[in-house]
Amino acid sequence: MVRVSGSDALSICQAVTGRRPRPRYATLAEFRDAQGDLLDQGLVLYFAGPASFTGEDVVEFQGHGGPVVMDLLLSAVLAQGARLARPGEFSERAFHNDKLDLAQAEAVADLIDSASRAAALGAARSLSGAFSDEIHRIAQAMLELRIYIEAAIDFPEEEVDFLAEGQVEQRVRDLLDQLAAVQRNAQQGALLNEGIRLALAGRPNVGKSSLLNRLTGYDRAIVTDIAGTTRDSLAEQLTLDGIPITLVDTAGLRLTEDRVEIEGIERARLQIAQADQVLLLVDQDDPNDWAALIEEQQLPRDRLTLVRNTIDLGGEVETAAWDGLPVLPISALTGTGIPALIDHIKVLAGYRPAEGNFSARRRHLTALGQAQTHVEHGLTQLLTLGAGELLAEDLRQAHDALGEITGRVSADALLGEIFSSFCIGK
Repeated sequence: MVRVSGSDALSICQAVTGRRPRPRYATLAEFRDAQGDLLDQGLVLYFAGPASFTGEDVVEFQGHGGPVVMDLLLSAVLAQGARLARPGEFSERAFHNDKLDLAQAEAVADLIDSASRAAALGAARSLSGAFSDEIHRIAQAMLELRIYIEAAIDFPEEEVDFLAEGQVEQRVRDLLDQLAAVQRNAQQGALLNEGIRLALAGRPNVGKSSLLNRLTGYDRAIVTDIAGTTRDSLAEQLTLDGIPITLVDTAGLRLTEDRVEIEGIERARLQIAQADQVLLLVDQDDPNDWAALIEEQQLPRDRLTLVRNTIDLGGEVETAAWDGLPVLPISALTGTGIPALIDHIKVLAGYRPAEGNFSARRRHLTALGQAQTHVEHGLTQLLTLGAGELLAEDLRQAHDALGEITGRVSADALLGEIFSSFCIGK
């Protein structure tokens, strides 16, 4: 399909097909180039603005496909004065023409890029306006509260003692509850879109590559009984109950003078630093070595889970936390303990089964966090200083933060960054 949007879309359609199609009806037509040579025969659809995706006149030429035929059709359209669209330009025009807000426009790209059914359903809900409706509802409540407070400040003769009534405090707390609820759904939506990065770390020959193979379901990494087989980091994508996981196998951590291995260990440290969570595999022969390894390699305790591998070899199996760190016994060889490990990974990722999730991005979470911070600060100003005017200012800033999500408040640089990530033709 070749899609054309803009004021000249209908005239280009007439030049290519020799017809003026009826709006919103599929019309069989011949597609010809500027010399009149027949290129293809197919359907043409005309959507008169503003009742179109972009809000402008839109024409779609639907041919038989094939790269050569479609390239000839595209060349014929360009010869009539059209130009190639920038990435995301159709969605960008829809945004500027108030057909979509910014969160809905981003959901178009999220729907196309969705890696699971849950992510696709969430993106579809955002595209339908579910996320935006939540944001608008909270923003409207903020605006109404600002109006009430500022009216009380501007007209003191009305003697509205909103502090004594306690109404303002309760309304502010209600706003915080609403923000918290939206943040929970947004965090789940961002998780389904972006997932987490999980690093496998540990001494050489503790089963990191075996665990990678077990979780991915095939022999992705070379496994031998020779220590130091993995010299470079190896990343693999998988999905656990709709959560995209980037699993990174890293070189074994130890003190060595091998120059190649040293480079591999440096790369392993970089991957560990960049990971959202780290599974630290524990040596069966020396199960207490993990403490020395953490200190030796300066590993991030706040993102660590200890995984005691090779429990199939026998011995006592401990599941209690070691020095506050969770411990999971598994066998990468037999699969024992793997379901429990997968459940633990989902917990680390923040997964929670729920209906009604919507698509969200990191920037949405940032904006929601900023709005929450401003509202909390305003509540503190109200309770400690009785400063209604300062609360009103904090509510204004919170309102602006929410506006960044839907595009009510947006910089050109932000719009350029968002739409440049779209694919051509969307």
